Amino acid sequence: MARMTAKELTEMSMKHGMLAKQLYVVFTTPTNGLDPVLENIQDHLAYQIDLERRGIMFAAGPNWTDDGENWEGDGMVVIRAASLAEAREIAAQDPMHARGARSFRVRPWMINEGTVRVRLDYSTGRFHLE
Repeated sequence: MARMTAKELTEMSMKHGMLAKQLYVVFTTPTNGLDPVLENIQDHLAYQIDLERRGIMFAAGPNWTDDGENWEGDGMVVIRAASLAEAREIAAQDPMHARGARSFRVRPWMINEGTVRVRLDYSTGRFHLE
């Protein structure tokens, strides 16, 4: 079997008691180096924090270079959305993308395994028991 549909994998995951929670990952990459990214960073972070406060943001942050030593302006954002189209719309509204400082692609991602015991809002550093 070369492929399995998303529906088939979701059903199989649920059959085995997995979470099968659908999220969306936004991979975001500079279009013209780091300077345009830095010029838009404040508005981008404000947008990210707004997504976090509205319960859309699952997690986000920068990606280091493969050696773990530097940042070239790319990152990853994981969001909650009702569909791939909605996730793309949310990503397109990010000032980084709307102003052309970064391009993006969105991939559906299903969470099956893992553990969360407390809620931490990254931007404020506040913990909440859930």
